[in-house]
Amino acid sequence: MTDAVVATKPTKPAGPFSAWEFELALRYLRARRKEGGIALIAIISYVAISLAVMALITVMSIMAGFRSELLSRMLSFNGHMYVQGQLLNDPSRDGAVERISGVPGVVSVAPLTENQSLVRAAGQTTGAVVRGIRPADLDSMDFVYDSLTPEAIRGFGQGAYGGDNILIGKSLADSMGLSVGDPISLYSPSGADSAFGNLGGLEKSYRVGGLFTSGTADFDRAFIFMPLEQAQLFFGKEGVWDVIELKVDQPDRVADLIQPVREAAGPGAIVSDWRDRLAAFWGALKVERVAMSIILGLVVAIAALNIISGIVMLVKNKTRDIAILRTVGASQASMLRIFFIAGAAIGLAGTVTGLVLGLVFCLNIGAIQHFLEALFGVQLFDADVYMLDAIPALVDPTDVFWVTMWSVFMSCVASLLPSWRAAKMDPVEALRYE
Repeated sequence: MTDAVVATKPTKPAGPFSAWEFELALRYLRARRKEGGIALIAIISYVAISLAVMALITVMSIMAGFRSELLSRMLSFNGHMYVQGQLLNDPSRDGAVERISGVPGVVSVAPLTENQSLVRAAGQTTGAVVRGIRPADLDSMDFVYDSLTPEAIRGFGQGAYGGDNILIGKSLADSMGLSVGDPISLYSPSGADSAFGNLGGLEKSYRVGGLFTSGTADFDRAFIFMPLEQAQLFFGKEGVWDVIELKVDQPDRVADLIQPVREAAGPGAIVSDWRDRLAAFWGALKVERVAMSIILGLVVAIAALNIISGIVMLVKNKTRDIAILRTVGASQASMLRIFFIAGAAIGLAGTVTGLVLGLVFCLNIGAIQHFLEALFGVQLFDADVYMLDAIPALVDPTDVFWVTMWSVFMSCVASLLPSWRAAKMDPVEALRYE
């Protein structure tokens, strides 16, 4: 009785994307040329998508690496947040500085003065920005502090009113032919205050106490560091702060600290952050990133469109097979899925290969660069210019995810169009000419 029931039980039809559809689609891709296969076109499409995905991941990672490196150096030099307003002239400003230092996430707080000055040395004259800073706050600028010698750090701020040792950028020193220990004259347009009133323009000779490199050549050419007390005296700002500069542990989340810092600073404080000071630079980086993503995304799309020509040829060569399958009961949906799977398989394989190659290249870009330099005997990346010994690459998981999704999406779109044509084919018309 059981055997009879089993024998008469109707066979359940295969569902969408069943095993036979995958098997037939992959068999078509592996077919030999004399059987009407598209192995060569499939390989070309696969290679094109792989290279396009690899290029997109590599370029975006290198751009992200340069952007992160450049931004970190600029923020190390300039700070992340700024406090201005009437607080700077308030007698209780030292207490406000202590309160700001206690805000969670704030790493350092440094009062500064900044003044334009003419610089004369070795028969040359140029302009510079003289930044007055407390000697203890030098270590808040990582790149600058690490580039200074122990003697330069110890000598900075020693002497009456901070002493006469100043720090200048290496680029400025090279352009003027200066070295440590040489004299350099600064001119203050405002002059210093005295018992007889303001003295007007004032020129004074200082000693080059050390050379710094900030990692950004423009800063090295334009800035000079002077002890805060000496800068206040020389520029007629005794007891005056121009700004309070803050460094935070997470510059990308600086917006979350604006309100806590404003509350700690007290009434009358004006709080801004690096996004305001570097708005033009930050905007240019974002525009460049978007533009490059669109351009390289189009390259991936063009590579994926190769799938269309391959599947069109496959459909044309398999017209007889399509007619026979439709005659024996295969549905239009099954025909669509078979050729869609064939095209999508090419795109997916190319995407995965490009993803792996791109990640391997980015994660080992330094070793690859040094190998090519040793092999060809050329310097691909000048460390003296960029202050880096290798091309920076920062792999962003979000970028990798969207590149992968875009490539798979375009491969599916390219596969869908010719597959739809195969599904709409009339089996009678197809067999008439066979």
